[in-house]
Amino acid sequence: MTKKLKVGLIGLGGIANLHAGGWKASEHAELVAGCDVNPAVFERWQTEHGLAKLTTSPQELIADPELDIIDICSPNNYHAPQAIAALKAGKHVLCEKPLAPTAEEIRGMIAARDESGKLLMTAHHFRFSGTARALKAEIEGGDLGEIYHARAWWLRRSGAPIRPTFIYKEQAGAGVGIDLGVHVIDLVLWFMGNPRPVSVSGVARTEIARQPGAFSQWGGDIPSGFDVDEFSTAFVRFENGASLIVEVSWLLHHGSDGDDVQTWLYGTRGGAHWPKCEIYESDNRRKQHYNRSLKVTDEKLRPHHQEIVDFAQAIVDGRPSPVPSEQSLQVQMILEAIYRSQESGAEVRLPAD
Repeated sequence: MTKKLKVGLIGLGGIANLHAGGWKASEHAELVAGCDVNPAVFERWQTEHGLAKLTTSPQELIADPELDIIDICSPNNYHAPQAIAALKAGKHVLCEKPLAPTAEEIRGMIAARDESGKLLMTAHHFRFSGTARALKAEIEGGDLGEIYHARAWWLRRSGAPIRPTFIYKEQAGAGVGIDLGVHVIDLVLWFMGNPRPVSVSGVARTEIARQPGAFSQWGGDIPSGFDVDEFSTAFVRFENGASLIVEVSWLLHHGSDGDDVQTWLYGTRGGAHWPKCEIYESDNRRKQHYNRSLKVTDEKLRPHHQEIVDFAQAIVDGRPSPVPSEQSLQVQMILEAIYRSQESGAEVRLPAD
């Protein structure tokens, strides 16, 4: 049997536990080392995941000659420097979303990837769900025709993650746009075939978090230092004439206590909804409408695990990254434009990239 790829994980917080499960599910890779600034978590990772190598130094982990892959689960603002260092050290890199908090940093990561010849992938797990794959197959089969408009949102009534790595610009870079928006924008662009965005008119606001006694079901009272966006929305135009409306919020007076995550796609031949996985068509000759539900194959792995299994498989097979970094760059360009549009009060034109 071919020797398994050795994996080192930077950042042993909440999302890292899901990544660990993905590496356990892969037949081609094994998690052998970890890094975190808080050594108090080391004992649990030794006990639960069998990690023999643990360090507080990302540089030490990246320099380890036995490692083939670096998995980055650190706060957003550390993604680019750690990924670039790992690529320069000859490692493949899987990185939690967002790939980086600025488009310029992502360009630097892409340049390092190209120079190294290694794979670089953003952990966009939504793409790896059975429902998303089933709908994508229908779209690629032409069932919707040309998609000319889409809507995507992820709304919470009271669900801000009250942790410094999410709610302070110093560590997160931005707020809900870069947390939830990055997921739904990536997914809807993937469904649409990743057309090139050319302009964005956006709004990013913080209203409820600043009210006295503001709270979140995800952590209690909201700290007074909260300095990122809690709500972001945008209207995006694409080079092919298509359009997109996006809405994301951690704190919104919305009629749902949980996560309301939806994507609607409208094409010349039909429409579609995710995650219901329904197709909507019309018969103009008979003047009738038809709705049909897609058959979704049972998922053997949860999406957070499947993305990792597919990444390791791509390395072994010598195939491209399952999530091309150029597509993550498109997403970040839209997110940055939302914040620039908020500041200027005007539509933002995007460069060809």
